[in-house]
Amino acid sequence: MEKVMMFRDLMEPIAIMAAVIAIVTTVGWIVVTRMKVQNGYPLSDGWGRAVYPKSNDETVERVKLLSQENAQLRAELGSIKDRLANVERIVTDSSHSLELEIEQLRSKTN
Repeated sequence: MEKVMMFRDLMEPIAIMAAVIAIVTTVGWIVVTRMKVQNGYPLSDGWGRAVYPKSNDETVERVKLLSQENAQLRAELGSIKDRLANVERIVTDSSHSLELEIEQLRSKTN
């Protein structure tokens, strides 16, 4: 009879530990999945295949359009940087050399 009592006494803490481990693992999985969704990381199934976002024709087209828009914005930013460099040069340049450059440009056009 003592052996049965010992086995039952041993099984209760093991069952509690197993339940706690299962709960902690589930909560951890939920937290990690929520963080992935919030930060835009792809979700995967049990085999490591991407579940979200799915790669379909609409997604591929969207990536192409965004890439084109990105290239246009980069080109526009480059031209704005050039213009800003000219404005900075004009502002920081002494007025005498600026007047000379303006006069040289006027003499070239006449």
